[in-house]
Amino acid sequence: MTRADPLPFFILGPTAVGKSDVAVALAECCRGEVVSADAFQIYAGLNILTAKPSKALRGRIPHHLIGEVPLTEPCNAGKYLALAEERISEIQSRGRRPIVVGGTGLYVRALTHGLAQLPPADPGLRAELETQTLAALVHQLAELDPASAATLDCANPRRVIRALEVCLATGEPFSRFREQWKRPRFPLHGVTLTRPREELCARINARTVAMFREGVIEEVRAVIAISDTAAQAIGFRKIRALLIGDLSERECVERIQRATRHYAKRQLTWFRREPFARIDLSSEMDAIAEMQRLAATS
Repeated sequence: MTRADPLPFFILGPTAVGKSDVAVALAECCRGEVVSADAFQIYAGLNILTAKPSKALRGRIPHHLIGEVPLTEPCNAGKYLALAEERISEIQSRGRRPIVVGGTGLYVRALTHGLAQLPPADPGLRAELETQTLAALVHQLAELDPASAATLDCANPRRVIRALEVCLATGEPFSRFREQWKRPRFPLHGVTLTRPREELCARINARTVAMFREGVIEEVRAVIAISDTAAQAIGFRKIRALLIGDLSERECVERIQRATRHYAKRQLTWFRREPFARIDLSSEMDAIAEMQRLAATS
């Protein structure tokens, strides 16, 4: 992007905080278009499970990278970055402002800082690592790369395995590659949205109940084929367990609520590292006014 291009404005925050509504309100005020940075809303289908913005919201402002990748295709930060850069360039060419909205920290970081030149996945090595327990993987990572073990989300097996894979394939600590992420590629402007913990948890719980009322069980039942990455969407495997009788509906709802609350906590931890103002959405109108002020001065 050139200096004359309208710079992206980022609206980050945990799941269920209310990003979609305020993003559209901001976009309407600053000639913006929304670019999603969500690892699961990018997939076609599973609209209820992934809490995609409503048709009404998408009808008010153009949205990009929502429902654009087939469920059967894998998607990662590299693929997201290529798609996002293309959409952002198109928006800027129309003289409009990209409003990047999402909760997938890795996708946001890829867009703002680029991607480290990591080695490609090694299927054989990955298969071998996947046979080990998470505790054993974390212990091995701590021995090979203490810095990564101290900062990585070690409750996430995929991230631990990828870090180990890089260490073993290159002979270098994964944390050394992460150093390449320290400088942003362009001036960064945006906000991180928050709510009081009790309020956010209540919104997560209520949204999960609403998903079941709106037909999420049938939505998951209708999925015939899905990639491993798409199947990571919170609740997908739990609803599959419900469908085969391994969980009751009540147990399923409670487990999805708990998993979503834990995910929101991890998102907040990640976004504390981003250089954006934190705005409490408890007073939504004040929050939108503050975002408009920040966007106008950036």
